[in-house]
Amino acid sequence: MVVPGFSGAVGNTPLIELRELSRQLGRRVLGKAEFLNPGGSVKDRAARGIIDDAEVRGALQPGGTIVEGTAGNTGIALALLANERRYKSVIVVPEDQSREKIELLRAYGSDVRVVPAVPFANPENYYHVARRIAEELPGAFWANQFENIANRRAHALTTGPEIWEQCGGRVEAFVAAAGTGGTIAGVADALKARNEDVLTVLCDPMGSALYNYVNSGTLEPEGDSDLEGIGIKRLTANFELAPVDRAIRASDAQAIAMTHWLLEHEGLFVGGSSGLNVVGAATVARELPAGSTVVTILCDGGARYLSRLFNDVWMRDNSFKKMQSLATILGESL
Repeated sequence: MVVPGFSGAVGNTPLIELRELSRQLGRRVLGKAEFLNPGGSVKDRAARGIIDDAEVRGALQPGGTIVEGTAGNTGIALALLANERRYKSVIVVPEDQSREKIELLRAYGSDVRVVPAVPFANPENYYHVARRIAEELPGAFWANQFENIANRRAHALTTGPEIWEQCGGRVEAFVAAAGTGGTIAGVADALKARNEDVLTVLCDPMGSALYNYVNSGTLEPEGDSDLEGIGIKRLTANFELAPVDRAIRASDAQAIAMTHWLLEHEGLFVGGSSGLNVVGAATVARELPAGSTVVTILCDGGARYLSRLFNDVWMRDNSFKKMQSLATILGESL
């Protein structure tokens, strides 16, 4: 099959059966291989949707500049799409993100602005810096992935329907974390529209407020997390009114250990958000009848975290362990 350029290669990713995990659980756990998108992450879908929408609305004109504040993957996708469509890109990244993602952005030709990692309330937070740059730069378009619902719509139109079709309409649960909220909300929209009985579950890291929001209606974060690109302390337009049935929580230690378990037992080299998603999917799967199908998102590849999750010194300095049994990771006997 021949596709039209980078944009045409986004989506239609495989749904991978995690065979060893499924065997041990007695339930079928499937991971949507979003790391196989041309830009290397699930954010390719949101970025394409946002740019397509901006072009249709006239918000992004030929020769313009795409501006975004991002933990990295959305910026990478936007930078590559900008190159394909002859735009410029300015990407604002907090300094606590992996150096691999920052170096990729520079290699792709973006004007990369690394800013201090400060809370959202601080005007120097990367989100606000990106907004100001877009306001001040002639011909600029602010992608605004958190509040731009073209993000959520992209997943409702592509990711969710793909999962449904690949499962032949047989999916008992969908589990995922949230960063902007676009992926889980959009997929949940699509799956619930086809079968309202599909269980949709948020798997939230520590430090995020969405676990409490979904379960009790209060935006109260607890703890902290070193995972990149997931978890948020506010309610975004993309996550608002998402048809999510409930929320569970998983720790950094579980997520990081799961990335190593997946590499050793499934041959899949993925990042920390994927590890968190799989922990969540396995946790939910254990609650369902034997033989049930649970789907999650494998967000990006592990190569973007070589200096962290797959670095022995970083792991030791942060007291994380990589070689653990599945039962130990999930905190229960199997």
